[in-house]
Amino acid sequence: MSELLRREPHIISAGLSLLAEAAHEQAARVTRVDWAPPMAGTEDVLVPVLNDPRRTAANALAVERMLAVRAHLVDVMPASVALDLQPGEFLHAGPPVSWDRAAGPLRGALMGAAVFEGLAGSPEAAADLAGRGEFALAPCHSRRAVGPMAGVISPSMWLFVLEDPATGQRSYCSLNEGLGKVLRYGAFSPDVLERLGWMSSVLGPLLAEAVRRHGPVDVTAILVQMVQMGDEAHNRNRTGTLMLLRDLLPSMVESGSAAGDIARAAAFIGCNDHFFLNLSMPACKLALDAARDIPGATMVVAMARNGTDFGIQVSGTGDEWFTAPALTPQGLFLGGYGPGDASPDIGDSAITETAGLGGFAMAAAPAIAALVGGTAADALATTRRMYEITLAEHPAFRVPALEFRGTPAGIDVTLVARTGILPQINTGMAGKMPGTGQVGAGLVTPPAEVFPAALRSLAPSVPPPPR
Repeated sequence: MSELLRREPHIISAGLSLLAEAAHEQAARVTRVDWAPPMAGTEDVLVPVLNDPRRTAANALAVERMLAVRAHLVDVMPASVALDLQPGEFLHAGPPVSWDRAAGPLRGALMGAAVFEGLAGSPEAAADLAGRGEFALAPCHSRRAVGPMAGVISPSMWLFVLEDPATGQRSYCSLNEGLGKVLRYGAFSPDVLERLGWMSSVLGPLLAEAVRRHGPVDVTAILVQMVQMGDEAHNRNRTGTLMLLRDLLPSMVESGSAAGDIARAAAFIGCNDHFFLNLSMPACKLALDAARDIPGATMVVAMARNGTDFGIQVSGTGDEWFTAPALTPQGLFLGGYGPGDASPDIGDSAITETAGLGGFAMAAAPAIAALVGGTAADALATTRRMYEITLAEHPAFRVPALEFRGTPAGIDVTLVARTGILPQINTGMAGKMPGTGQVGAGLVTPPAEVFPAALRSLAPSVPPPPR
């Protein structure tokens, strides 16, 4: 003890800064530790889940399975064929929701899709049918699919089909319409429906022929290159889109399709920087589905929003959704729109963050700050912060600005609960009124309540300690 008193004191401060500031003012050597108590609502469940003897091995297996997946684009086909989707059935983004609780963008997308399918003569008539319960709604995730923003998939829409060659497992996503006034943002004007008709009659079949001629496209390999070339695969997909076009354009030309159709398709893809988003999403879905249903695993395998609720699914709890009211993103707005015009958070595209891309890879794409607000330094700080709530560093998605460190991957609900750090998502913003379309882009997090809810479901399954 006397030896300690002869040394220069070194004070380590955690929690409130009052004592640290007082010591610093007296020229003491002070190290501040950023500490906070675990999330409220986890007091009785966090320790039992942390002490689950299965957890370490289960999470290691979940990470191993996620990282082992290779996503290949193997086909393009109608949802009626790929998913056996029948007339009057619609898939949507996020956890389950009924028409009476559906947000404006989801209602708008369902109204437009019903007119597109010939089930109603006008959006208003479609809303009336939906209100009478004439349509069957289900989450995209329930069919191994994902959809950006409203995420509506109807039988006539064409889907990308991705497959892991090692297991044969598949995932699906619609084709990307572009930005602005599009169905996935809740718009349903005649030009939106005309575009959907062209995508189903021309673009989908043309892409299908090109993929079959070319052979499987290694989507995972493209994602690896994207992260090293300035894309984060959620709101910045410019590199991925152009690499996909590079791979498929020769086969499109060789397909024998009309030259005008090929030219329009090439221009549509090349001018739509978000086109590859609808491949990055199912690639992440495929990887995370491989990590599902592992008893004791606390890794998040899905984050999704329907404009009303934000939901997560966890490996160790099967298909159960843990939900809370979705938050409204904060960011930059288009034209004359402002915060009052934005819908709460919506879309399955947070599957990219769940897999270590999107907001978790913003350090690889500092230009994204110009879209969602913030600075390049903010992008770096965001990625660094996400390492504190994840189980692994993705060995393939390496960030040049972080000395080629892998992106943080594998969100652990126990780490979120212990640190209070919430996953960061970058996202587009849809207008809250049906028919509006896109109003901006920004940043959002899950509502904190979903993580204690997941822990409460995990705790009862923990084996009792041996006697």
